[in-house]
Amino acid sequence: MTKIALRARLGDLGIHPSKMLGQNFLLDTNLARAIVADLSPREGDHLVEIGSGMGALTEHLCSSPATQITLIERDYRLIAELKERYESSRVRVIAGDAAKIDLRELYGNGSIKVIGNLPYSASTAIIEHFTKALSPASSLVFMLQLEVAERLLASPGDKDYGALTLLLGRRWKVEKKRLVPPDVFWPRPRVHSAVVKITPRPIAEIQYCDETIFCNLVRLGFSSRRKQLASQLRMPASSWTEFTTNIGKKSTIRAENLSLDDWASLTKFMTSPSSCSSKEFLDVVDENDQVLSSQQREDVHVNKLMHRAIHLWIFNAQGELFLQKRSYWKKYDPGLWCSSVAGHVMTGESYEEAAWRELEEELGIHIPLIPFHYLPASRSTSEEHVLCFLGKAEGPFHLQAEEIETGAFFPIKVIKQWIANAPQEQTPIFKMIARDFLDESKIAALLKNESN
Repeated sequence: MTKIALRARLGDLGIHPSKMLGQNFLLDTNLARAIVADLSPREGDHLVEIGSGMGALTEHLCSSPATQITLIERDYRLIAELKERYESSRVRVIAGDAAKIDLRELYGNGSIKVIGNLPYSASTAIIEHFTKALSPASSLVFMLQLEVAERLLASPGDKDYGALTLLLGRRWKVEKKRLVPPDVFWPRPRVHSAVVKITPRPIAEIQYCDETIFCNLVRLGFSSRRKQLASQLRMPASSWTEFTTNIGKKSTIRAENLSLDDWASLTKFMTSPSSCSSKEFLDVVDENDQVLSSQQREDVHVNKLMHRAIHLWIFNAQGELFLQKRSYWKKYDPGLWCSSVAGHVMTGESYEEAAWRELEEELGIHIPLIPFHYLPASRSTSEEHVLCFLGKAEGPFHLQAEEIETGAFFPIKVIKQWIANAPQEQTPIFKMIARDFLDESKIAALLKNESN
């Protein structure tokens, strides 16, 4: 759309660009087409556009083979225009602030790819929101103020290198696609822009450490850039000297002198090592669930011996089911979504005792539980006899970092749609339980019995 046509249409709508919302409308059609191409839309994709505005990118999204498109627009003055031009069975329009939108609304329609010409004032908040653990995004293409893009791309020692660089870089890779001059926008901004593509970093490249402690250390370290890191972290002098010697750095370093891997190493250095799960012992049982012997967990799995496990379904007052996303460092089903709580029955434990223990360890709560389903051991259950329990709680939960990547309550309708459209994203046993019990009427009956 030309500047003349854009201004005329905005005039017809009685709209003047809002400085508060940071509105700079893209005019260059060829650039818009290239930015959408950077997202590599495919059939089956769910494309999410942030700040659709007057549809400069939207036109090309709608011409792509993507299966589902969601448009998010904060300016209520543009919502009617977007709905009139684009809304259909394939395209939905959401009115709201992208930095605060409920990410659960985006689940259930396949792989999520996010795109947007972001307002300069809100770009950091939007990036942080859409790259958090709960985000379903598989890739993101954003037009950003050049200064923000340079912060995302900075290297140790650079003036732009900071907490944002590390907090995003921990899980994501950033690639600069192109520089964008001010004259392709109306109103014309005073600064240059850049298009970046953000994609997940392979887990093999990520050094494991406690994510929460990592984030807290990084923020603390960069809270006063001019200070030496030793004074910021207040570690014992002997410990700090030991750490810096291990990574080959001077003890006088500042936060910007540590690489991403250095920060992960620091996190591990400051936390106690976790217990090794291979030393856990499980009861080996027969097809009738009778105990035969006790063996180390790793031996049980390697030799495919029958053993016991529990799955817990925790619902809130709205009838939503809490699901956990398994840690990417789990040996089995890493990164997949699963029941609220899942775990093995240890040697000498009953199913009920294991359920209480796992509930406390993984979510940090203690609530009444009732059994509601049993799965006999089979190849489909990885030779596990599984007893399922149900309970009610509202949260918030204290998720066990080593076991759980993230978690949230989801409406039953969304979970069913999600399993139908992206079954590769859930664990096999959860899907087996869901096949028999993921039904609103059955769940209502179960919850009623639990209350009684």
